[in-house]
Amino acid sequence: MAEILDLNQSIQASTEKLAEQKRSLVDTRSVRQNITDVSDSLKESLKILHAVNHAHELIRKKSFYAALKSLEDLQNEYLIPTIQNKYATQYRLADIIQRSIPDSQKAISEAVMKDLNAWLLTIRETSQLLGEVAFFHTEQRRERQRKRVEADDYLRRFKLNSAIELVFDESTEYDILENDEVAVDFTPLFEALHIHAALNQSEKFRLEYAATRRQQKDLLMPTSINLLEDDESSLSSLLEDIAGFAILEKSTLRRAPQLRSATDVDELWDSMCQTAIALITTALNEVSNAELLLKIKVVLALFIQTMEGWGYSVAMLNSFQLTLFHKYAELLKRRFSDDFQEIVSTDDYMPMQINNRDEYDKVLNVTWYNSDKAPEELSFPCVLPFSQMYPLCCIDIRNFLNQFYFFSDDNFQHPSVIDDTLRKSLDELLTDKVCTTLVERLNTQYLGQIVQILINLEHFETACQELEQLLVRARSSTTAGGPITLRATEQFRSNKKTAEKRIFELVNSKIDELVLEAEYDWMASSPPAATSSYMQILTQYLSDIMTSTLLGLPREIKELVYFDALSHAANKILALPLSPEVKKIHPNGVAALAKDVQHLTEFVSSLENSFMLQQNLDELQQTVELLQSDNHDEFYDVSTRNKKYGRVDAMNGPVLLEKLTQAGENPARSAPATLPNFSNISSRFGLR
Repeated sequence: MAEILDLNQSIQASTEKLAEQKRSLVDTRSVRQNITDVSDSLKESLKILHAVNHAHELIRKKSFYAALKSLEDLQNEYLIPTIQNKYATQYRLADIIQRSIPDSQKAISEAVMKDLNAWLLTIRETSQLLGEVAFFHTEQRRERQRKRVEADDYLRRFKLNSAIELVFDESTEYDILENDEVAVDFTPLFEALHIHAALNQSEKFRLEYAATRRQQKDLLMPTSINLLEDDESSLSSLLEDIAGFAILEKSTLRRAPQLRSATDVDELWDSMCQTAIALITTALNEVSNAELLLKIKVVLALFIQTMEGWGYSVAMLNSFQLTLFHKYAELLKRRFSDDFQEIVSTDDYMPMQINNRDEYDKVLNVTWYNSDKAPEELSFPCVLPFSQMYPLCCIDIRNFLNQFYFFSDDNFQHPSVIDDTLRKSLDELLTDKVCTTLVERLNTQYLGQIVQILINLEHFETACQELEQLLVRARSSTTAGGPITLRATEQFRSNKKTAEKRIFELVNSKIDELVLEAEYDWMASSPPAATSSYMQILTQYLSDIMTSTLLGLPREIKELVYFDALSHAANKILALPLSPEVKKIHPNGVAALAKDVQHLTEFVSSLENSFMLQQNLDELQQTVELLQSDNHDEFYDVSTRNKKYGRVDAMNGPVLLEKLTQAGENPARSAPATLPNFSNISSRFGLR
């Protein structure tokens, strides 16, 4: 029994030991399993951490898209499956990393935007250089087109950026964005666009990019520009900046239409154009030089042609050129107005002397003067009919025309405006500054100056007629056809009559003064021994002015002056015996009058075309014949009077006969008057 108990205890002890060993084995296996599970879990976690680290390493290396792809793979392969199994050992780690993914994506987005902003700053600094290169390229295209036009005039009708010009220029490859001077790499932009598309943030990126470009546009535009200086604040710098900015915008639109819409680009372009026009308009107030305005127009035309080639609307800029042109026309008109005023006011109003053939040819080249003689027939020095103001004004007129058309030489879309403005401006200059000034000078008392003014008026009339034809030939094809009429032409023509009347006035005034010197003794006791001094001076005066002062006048005008002067002289002489102060007339007084009339008649007979001129003396001659007639009753017989005294006034004849009759009835007479000294009268009127 004891042995059984001992055996039982021994077996029990062995069983307990075995159970202890079994428990120890189970515990060991559990620990090993846990270790294995932990090891596997750590391996999986390390994979996740390695993927995360790899993604961040790619961000540091600026491989943004690869980093973004790595994060996406991390989510799809590890994070999402792990998170879906809440009992997974990596659940908490996966959850933490998953929640950090947006921050990582944001970091990628910020890094991309940082690079993009650096790129935007670079292209902002490159804009002016890009615009300068674009302008240079346009200049080269201009030069190639000019050579084509020289070779084939038919191509003149095709402007820069026309389809024909573009076809001709196809063979000349030139990349504005990639050349020796400038290179624009769009990779940062494409990368940013790609990353934000991957992040489903395309719309947000588009809006941010648009806002950034608007800010850069605002920073691009200065507060003012200086048109008088050629520096960084000049017009060229402004337009080059705008051109570079707009070219980049158009290039972006073509490369990434999903990022930039045509509306966005056009709005920026319109805004820049409006600001530029406002800046230029303000700066124009300081410009007072037409040549500077012409340079401004050339720069603006280059800008317009460059941007038109990039598909931008240039209607606003073309319209602004009208503002420039009107300012240009105003400055030109003001300058030439001063020039014309000075030329007319400082003229000597003497026929222009030419010393040699070279001077003569120069005058012919600049004026519209046609001489009756061939140059070979002239001997130098010679005198031309007009004064020096005429060729000087002609030179200014030609310069005025040329400088007006300089404005239309390149890319000006309103040639008809130039034609119309030129006509009006030229008309005003000739009318207000030349014709009006000449007419004002007709108030002078110097007959020679008035004669010269009349001759100048005639040549200016001819010049205006030639100008009308020149303007017809020079006007653009867009201007309405038909003749061109300058108001100045009629002004010069009509004021020739004014000058003629003024000549008549001065000549007649001299005649009045001379006739006033007549001191007839109407009751003289003896007949006169010689012609009166005043009559000798009168005929000498008429002879002198025709052979000197009036010599340059056209023949028909000289004849009119003579005709009017003789008619006026005859009327004034006839008025002497008709004066109420003359109460009686003695036959000796009639004899004195008859002798003077005879002297005047002989003088007229010696003149060219005397037959016509003598008609002016008919009334005076017939009146003297009536007073010397023995039978005065013939005057009262109508038939006889019409034959012998038809030119004698029916009222004046009886008055004179009455005075003569009274003198016959009462021989009382006044003391003979002393005739004026001939030499004194001659010197008074400047005659010899």
